[in-house]
Amino acid sequence: MRIKRQRERAGMSRPVLAGLVGRSAEWLKAVENGRLQTPRLPMLLRIARALEIEDLAELTGNDHAVPVAVFAGERHSALTAVQAALTDFRVAEPDRTASIDHLIARLRQAWQVRHGSPDHRTQLGTLLPGLIRDAQSAARVVGDGRRSARRVLAGVYQLADFYVAYQPAPELVWLVADRALNESYEADDPYVIACSAWAMVQALRDSGRWGEAVELARSAIERLGPYLDREETSDEWRGIAGALEAEVAYVYARRGRYGEAWSAWERADRAARNLGADYRHVQTSFSIPVMAAHATTLGVELRRSGEAVRAANRFDAETIVSLPRRSRHFIEVARAHFQRDEFVAAFALLAKSERTAPETIRYNGYAREMLHQLMRRPPSGMREDVRELSQRVGVA
Repeated sequence: MRIKRQRERAGMSRPVLAGLVGRSAEWLKAVENGRLQTPRLPMLLRIARALEIEDLAELTGNDHAVPVAVFAGERHSALTAVQAALTDFRVAEPDRTASIDHLIARLRQAWQVRHGSPDHRTQLGTLLPGLIRDAQSAARVVGDGRRSARRVLAGVYQLADFYVAYQPAPELVWLVADRALNESYEADDPYVIACSAWAMVQALRDSGRWGEAVELARSAIERLGPYLDREETSDEWRGIAGALEAEVAYVYARRGRYGEAWSAWERADRAARNLGADYRHVQTSFSIPVMAAHATTLGVELRRSGEAVRAANRFDAETIVSLPRRSRHFIEVARAHFQRDEFVAAFALLAKSERTAPETIRYNGYAREMLHQLMRRPPSGMREDVRELSQRVGVA
C-alpha cells in the first residue's frame, strides 16, 4: 500500500512506474495489493529512485529515517565522463588507422586492472572514456576488420558494466548490457554473445525478471554447446558456459527454488573442476574458488545461513584471485552471520572486505545496509569501530 500511496502522490501511473523499474504493471499491482512480498533491497532502491524518494522508510514503513543514499552509494567522480562517452551520439569520422590489436591489448590491460586493483572503480573510471570512444570509432569502419572491432566493442561494454553497477544511474546498466549483446550478435560470435548474455542475465535478475534471465542464460549455453566437446575449442568457452550456469543458480536462489538452485550450482561446479585448479575466466572470474564463494551466496539468498557459513569455512577466500570478487565474498559471509544475529562476526568480515577492496564495499547496498543497522545497535564495546568503518565506507 505504501508504494501505491507514494506512486499516486507522485502522479505516476502504474504502467509508467513499472516500466521505469523494468517490471510489468501486473507485477506492480500484485506488490501494491500485497499479493507479492515486498521487493528486496535492489528493487526497492529502483522504485525509490523512480519516485524521487529520499527516505526509504516511506516505502518500508520503518519508523527510522533510512536515506536512499545510504544504500545506493555515492556517484563516483568519473561517472559523468564515462556516461558522456556512452551517450555521446554525435557520429564522428571513424579512425581508419585504429589498430584492433592495440585495442585488444588495452582491453586486456583494463581487465587486469579491474581484478587486481583495490581502487578498481577509480582506475576503470580513468581508462573507460577513451577506450569506449576508440572502440566505438573502430567498429564504424567498414571492411574486413569490422567484425573483430565489434567483438572488442562488446568486450568494452562488458567491462563498463562492472563500472556502472551499483551506482545511482541504473539506466546505464541496461544501456551497456543491451549494447554489448547487440554488438555480439552483429559479430556473430557465440562466445562473445555468451559473455554479453552473462551481464544481461544479472540485470534481468536484479530486476526480478527471473524467467527471462534463465531463458537468456540457457539460450547462450545452448549456442555454445556444439563447440564445447571439440579439442580445438578454447577453455574460455567452457568457462563462460559454467559462469552462465552459476548465474542460473543465483536466479533460482533469489526465487527461493532450493533444488533448482543447487542443481545448477552442481553443473557449474563440475565445469569449474573439469577446467582445473589453475583456471579462471577473465571476465567473470569463474573458477573453483569462485564456485565455492557462490555456495555461500546461495545459502544467503535461500535464507539457509548455517549452510552459507559452513560453505565459507570449507575453502580459503584468499584463493579468489580477483580482489573485488574476494571483497564481495566477505560481504556475503557477513550477510550470513547477520542473518544469524552474529553481529561481531559480521562486522569483522565487513572490515575485512574494506581492507581488501575499499571500492567494492563502498558501492555494495547490502554492506551499507548492515553498517547502517550496526550504527544504530553496535555490538558491545564496538561503537567507535563501527563508526569509523561507516565513515570510511560513506554511510555515516
